[in-house]
Amino acid sequence: MLFSKKYVTLLCALLLVSSTPEIALAKTPKPTQAQIDAAKAAEKVKQKAAAAAQSKLNSATQTLRQLSAVADAAAAKYRKAQADLVVATQQAHTAAAHYAIAQASVNQANKTIGRMAQNAYIMGTGFTDLESVLHATGPQDLMDRLSTLNSLGSNNSAALSRFKAASVVAQAAKVEADRTKAAQAVATDRVAAAKQAADESKAIQQKEVDRLRAVQNQLAKELASARNIRVTLEQQRQLALLEEASAAKAAVTPNQYRVWGGTFKGRATVRSTDAIRTAAVAYASKQVLARKPYVWGAQGPNSFDCSGLVYAAYKAAGLGYPNWSRLNAALYFVDTQRVPLTQLIPGDLLFYSYDGSVQNIHHITIYAGNGKMWEANSTKAGLKFSDMYSIKGLMPSGGRV
Repeated sequence: MLFSKKYVTLLCALLLVSSTPEIALAKTPKPTQAQIDAAKAAEKVKQKAAAAAQSKLNSATQTLRQLSAVADAAAAKYRKAQADLVVATQQAHTAAAHYAIAQASVNQANKTIGRMAQNAYIMGTGFTDLESVLHATGPQDLMDRLSTLNSLGSNNSAALSRFKAASVVAQAAKVEADRTKAAQAVATDRVAAAKQAADESKAIQQKEVDRLRAVQNQLAKELASARNIRVTLEQQRQLALLEEASAAKAAVTPNQYRVWGGTFKGRATVRSTDAIRTAAVAYASKQVLARKPYVWGAQGPNSFDCSGLVYAAYKAAGLGYPNWSRLNAALYFVDTQRVPLTQLIPGDLLFYSYDGSVQNIHHITIYAGNGKMWEANSTKAGLKFSDMYSIKGLMPSGGRV
């Protein structure tokens, strides 16, 4: 088949790789190996710094744990000392109450003795057993007088004995309780001082841990940034090399129109059926739901990039080589039938371009219906189910396989 001069010019602009390596199929940057090596070196420096910071943080955290244990033990001792002080105070109060009761008994005994002494004085000769007998008016009165004397003597003697015993015990208990209370108050103050010192040490160490953690977090961010830069450069170079290889292959493939469909407007015919498209969508959704990772140039079964997912989905659906082969996103655009976005059906392909041109198409997805799509998005996002307008640069038409 003969090509027009205009067609050849467009084809060359889209596909051919010239003798100078700077010209590639798409606008994908092509970092040099030196740039990648420099990014690796920078990442290694950040990694070393992050590891050193993590080591310091681990040591400080261990010290904080030890100080926390000391502070916790001091707090426990302080709580016990407070409880002991409460008990000692209660013992002092109880001893004082017992002493007051004993003193009241003594006071009552003193009153009884005082009345007996007053009666003896009034009777003149003393309130004795003999006087009771002489002044009795009869046998019954005599017995009553003797009983009263015995009772008064017995009660007074018992009261005095109880007073003496209670006074000794209560006084001793009060002295001991007061001593214990005073000693416990001193111990409580001492433990409180120890607790305060432990808490202050813990607080100082906590500030150091917080500072080191902030440093470590910042270094972790810098390391992640350096790693992203390195990964991005590697992936950009891989993509550029892949696109150049695809363009070089297309440039030397006989009957080029079979690859391109004879026109930049897409194929005139559709190779897939409803059943094939349904199976392709099912395969893509299964890979996304299985959370397969995104890897540049991969086409399954364990990882995929954007065009690799499209290729694997339709191959699994039964549309295989030579009618269906692994192409880059731009080639898929010209090798499928153009479909307006308003007429999309599940299984159609969506394309995204840096500037709206075919040669700068950089992403391809499988339409899922209702404005959604299955895609291999990026290393960071992985494979995902997303909105068709969530990525900038959507081409005005889709492609039906």
